[in-house]
Amino acid sequence: MEVDRIIAANLKRLREERNLSLSQLAARSGLSKVTLSQLERGGANPTINNIWKIANALGVPYTSLLDSSSQGAAVIRREELSAQESEDGQCRVLCYYASSAERNFEWFRLELNAGGSYTSVGHRDRALEYVIVQSGTLRLGTQGQEYTLRAGDAVSFKASAPHTYSSEGAEAVTAYIINYYPA
Repeated sequence: MEVDRIIAANLKRLREERNLSLSQLAARSGLSKVTLSQLERGGANPTINNIWKIANALGVPYTSLLDSSSQGAAVIRREELSAQESEDGQCRVLCYYASSAERNFEWFRLELNAGGSYTSVGHRDRALEYVIVQSGTLRLGTQGQEYTLRAGDAVSFKASAPHTYSSEGAEAVTAYIINYYPA
């Protein structure tokens, strides 16, 4: 199933479960009613931040909108994952593991172009983020602090506030991110 159809089905289901109109969700998320309507029809592929805005407005993890729920064991192949992109195309995230009733975390691969940056709008209250850099040099800005991380380095932080990832130097950055949602 294509990612836009998965998002469309999950968005409609989650919105209706909460008895929200498109207008109400638009007011909560800061996105237009037209944009939300297009997403619900599968007529658009949203940016990373738009998915975060919708997830936060619905009070669900990011991956609740991307999860195509399957039963039993599943092999995840990189080439089968659909990347979500930032507005400027400098950043891509691929979801390997979505949050679910049995799993209170999400696991992503972050790909950031050389010289690129991306600012996350932040996640649900009490969310914690764990980042492990695989390649390149990553500068992370959060809560007024900046951290420079190289391949093999890791950092964790409270992720409910906006935070920025920047690629330092001439090499692209690849990192793995776990968003943890305490019960």
